[in-house]
Amino acid sequence: MRNEINIAGRKIGPAYAPYVIAEMSANHNGNIETAFRIIEEAKRAGADAIKMQTYTADTLTLNCDLPDFQINDGLWAGRTLYELYEWAHTPWDWHKPLFEHARKLGITIFSSPFDNKAIDLLEDLNTPAYKIASFEAVDLPLIKYAASTRKPIIISTGMADAEEIAEAIQAAREGGCKELAVLHCVSGYPAPAEDYNLRTIPDMIERFGLVTGLSDHTLDNTTAIASVALGTSLVEKHFTLDRCGGGADDSFSLEPVELANLVTSLKTAWKALGNIDYGRKSSEQGSAKFRRSLYFVKSLEAGEPIPKDAIRSIRPGFGIAPKHMERIVGAILKSSVDIGTPVSWEILEINHS
Repeated sequence: MRNEINIAGRKIGPAYAPYVIAEMSANHNGNIETAFRIIEEAKRAGADAIKMQTYTADTLTLNCDLPDFQINDGLWAGRTLYELYEWAHTPWDWHKPLFEHARKLGITIFSSPFDNKAIDLLEDLNTPAYKIASFEAVDLPLIKYAASTRKPIIISTGMADAEEIAEAIQAAREGGCKELAVLHCVSGYPAPAEDYNLRTIPDMIERFGLVTGLSDHTLDNTTAIASVALGTSLVEKHFTLDRCGGGADDSFSLEPVELANLVTSLKTAWKALGNIDYGRKSSEQGSAKFRRSLYFVKSLEAGEPIPKDAIRSIRPGFGIAPKHMERIVGAILKSSVDIGTPVSWEILEINHS
């Protein structure tokens, strides 16, 4: 089992806080200045990486309005595939300045390529990793070509069954990829939380033996945070400056404050997992003195046997533990005690017969 991968010097795996990828996708809305600002806000929010998508309408589909190419429902109903991708794509001549801007800011940047030419472009920019989108998880030649770069690869698995996921992994391995991760994903935009079936994540970890994460298309952070308890090591969320911005993916993307909250919450959830530990924790040290213990609730003289109604289990915890109540009843006092004295072994004569 591969327990970690490394992207641009950042180790990713169960032993590290979840790696957060802010997916810009089409949320620049055709404005490179908006794209620059998205990168800046992702960095400010604490994301580990900003991710792009590298395609043109012509590399994804045909300029055709036959029924097969029509979108009939969902966010993009009424458009052809070509129209959608022409609207949503990131111009290829933006890639170099966007990569340079991200690197200047100190945030990792990489992309999802959709054909071999996109991979060649990204190689020229020395991308540190590749992300294979869910819709391309069945494009095994594309995966093999990306793998031939020997860069880390993250594969989203939306719509893919277990056999198709295994085939994608095999293709990446055959292509030469040594550092591979998979993301549990639901390719609905947005996707309802109940579709996510997060219990699939531990099964993926066991079944495929890879670093595993979540590509989350729900409208809030709850699903992503919950996934950490099930083994998620990476979380990808779409990110925008304004959910009402009118872009292709804006409506199901996080805004800057929400991304910052996600980053913080994921780290907190991961820290809370900790290790198997039944011992007293450092934060409990001051509370332990307020646990229950045995105290005298009557004044008694030395030499008296202790009647049952003379001791009680109460707070605080400076006396003997309540589990010893039966041993204490009937014991002889070595010295006098007043009400409110903690019961201690030192002042007792215990009859062991």
